[in-house]
Amino acid sequence: MNNKNIVSCGGVVIYRNKVLVLYKNQNGRYMGWVMPKGNLEPNETFKQAALREVNEESGVSARIMKYLGKTQYSFKAQAQFHGKCDNDGEIISKTVHWYLMTTNSFHCKPQAEEFFADVGFYKQHEAYHLLKFHDEKQIMRRAFTEYERESRRKKGGSSGKAAIRRQPASASPAYVTKPDTVS
Repeated sequence: MNNKNIVSCGGVVIYRNKVLVLYKNQNGRYMGWVMPKGNLEPNETFKQAALREVNEESGVSARIMKYLGKTQYSFKAQAQFHGKCDNDGEIISKTVHWYLMTTNSFHCKPQAEEFFADVGFYKQHEAYHLLKFHDEKQIMRRAFTEYERESRRKKGGSSGKAAIRRQPASASPAYVTKPDTVS
């Protein structure tokens, strides 16, 4: 039996505190809710592949905020559900590189050619319960933590620098306070 290693890239797209998820249904067979991802094409960078896959599968034009990490899993290929597979029963080892992304609208459209029947933006707790795979739930949680950290940083909530507060001349000298910690 052959083993095959595949590299994929995907995006956790967050807009207004909601995350993009897709529902895959192949030939009436329940496949489940997933986040957009797909295989790397020749001469393509991980970032390019992630952006392309998000756009192809959901119609969303996104931009990358940061790299989130990778997930890895293996599965046994089934030719009847993975037409691109030469050998039924082949073991596929997949590494998915994930990026935190954002966009500027809720507009999306599922890619029917890849059997996506629905797509939408959901609150974190909703998406957590919809997503089929544990590794995608974990990477989504990491994405929300990073998204919230970036949002606070951009709003000036925690720049990582100490703040100096001015006092009237008659009061005690100026003092330095530590910024709020970011968990």
